[in-house]
Amino acid sequence: MTHNDIVQKLWNLCDVLRDDGINYSDYVTELVLLLFIKMVDEKEQAGVLEKHPLPEGCRWGDLNGKSGTNLLDDYKAILYTLSTGKRLQVDPENPGQTREVRVHEDALISAIYADAQTRLREPRHLEQMIKSLDQIDWFSVQEDGLGDLYEGLLEKNAGETKSGAGQYFTPRALINSMVRCIQPQPGEVIQDPAAGTAGFLIAADQYMRQQTDDYYDLDARARDFQINKACVGIELVPNTRRLSLMNCLLHGMEGDDEGVVHLGNALGEAGKSLPPADIILANPPFGTSKGGEASNTRDDLTYKTSNKQLAFLQHIYRNLKPGGRAAVVLPDNVLFEAGVGTDVRRDLMDKCNLHTILRLPTGIFYAQGVKTNVLFFTKGSTTDKFQQENCTENVWVYDLRTNMPKFGKRTPFTESHLAPFEAVYGADANGTSPRTEGEYSFGATEIEVDAEAAAENEGIDSRLVHSRWRCFSRDWIADTKGDSLDISWLKDKDSVDAADLPEPAVLAQEARDELTAALGELEGLLAALEGAK
Repeated sequence: MTHNDIVQKLWNLCDVLRDDGINYSDYVTELVLLLFIKMVDEKEQAGVLEKHPLPEGCRWGDLNGKSGTNLLDDYKAILYTLSTGKRLQVDPENPGQTREVRVHEDALISAIYADAQTRLREPRHLEQMIKSLDQIDWFSVQEDGLGDLYEGLLEKNAGETKSGAGQYFTPRALINSMVRCIQPQPGEVIQDPAAGTAGFLIAADQYMRQQTDDYYDLDARARDFQINKACVGIELVPNTRRLSLMNCLLHGMEGDDEGVVHLGNALGEAGKSLPPADIILANPPFGTSKGGEASNTRDDLTYKTSNKQLAFLQHIYRNLKPGGRAAVVLPDNVLFEAGVGTDVRRDLMDKCNLHTILRLPTGIFYAQGVKTNVLFFTKGSTTDKFQQENCTENVWVYDLRTNMPKFGKRTPFTESHLAPFEAVYGADANGTSPRTEGEYSFGATEIEVDAEAAAENEGIDSRLVHSRWRCFSRDWIADTKGDSLDISWLKDKDSVDAADLPEPAVLAQEARDELTAALGELEGLLAALEGAK
């Protein structure tokens, strides 16, 4: 049984939840409350866990084999115990009465199951789910890891547009590519202020495990740091944080008393209290540009704004240690928004070496149509990590957007699409590897050059303007673009060049003629309908 087969089997259990009247948006939360208990049991049986993290009476063996009302009641009691650390039991001194008894003080388990309640009403549905989970060949996925299987379920959920879960899920290929470019190292503090289901933190942890034989190359103190202190995230939505904590624990990441991912608003006090980081990897929320008001209460952020993406960007570059590096996914509006947007970009380029921008294709996120970029930067300049002004000298831009396929379920976005970018990015995590303009993957030489960009690039080698990989000086960005970072030069085959459009008066006349013709057709249709009565 393959990894994908098992993910599909798990997803099929959502049909059972639907039959019990559970809303689509609650599928994964409901499923993982039960699934996590099963996965912990599988890890314990495989000898992966040094000790069982769940208290006695709250384990898989306490559920399977039961049926009817007793099963559902016991399951509800288990969720209560995992959430509170307490269990109701008969008071031996007062038969007929119950009392609460403390059975565990594991803060991480309590955080994972905080306020957990099942919405299942039919015991037979719970029994069906338990039997289905017992029938899965879990041994076949031990090599890939139950954590990866769990993450596959989260990705499956993100792909279902009705669930809205896509806002929390960054494509795995992109995450892995960003991590390979940034190259996290043991001993570094890695943060994600918009953690979602913790994909960036888990990928960074797995990258470091691969470099250190699953941390066994490290001494005990260093290994403990990696498991409990190296990675820290913040997530605003409680249920999403629950998913992230489960995901981390299944990948062997425990974190501090609050787990790897803390509950809170990174734009408020929770973000301000974070210590400086060596690395920040993040994909702040898309959607409306509103929501950044919380940042206005922070005295450590210079530019007040309600734009949450601009607020997140400020938090990220200010929270880096000198010499710290970041890779951040941001929508196009951050690159060109005027006013405070310009101030933030200038401040970023002053305090950091913004060395690389990757223009991403549309359609790779589940928020369809959104145009995004990855900004790679290092705190300080290439020669002085404590430098505070004029740290950016050149910005290299890779255009992976123009004339790329329309990505989706039929045309998945894979790591092979990012390989050319990684090759020109180079081996240095700070983006200071020797670089040469010119990269012509995905038919770049056949792409036309945008007319406005052609004027801006007059005198440039004619072949170079067809490259996907270009370098732009800080002076050019200031003088030619007015400190906008929305830099493009290739013309998409579906785009319309404004220079080729007729005069506005001609366009207005054409529009009026079309509307008049449409109204005439409607009147004819109404007359026909009246005549048919």
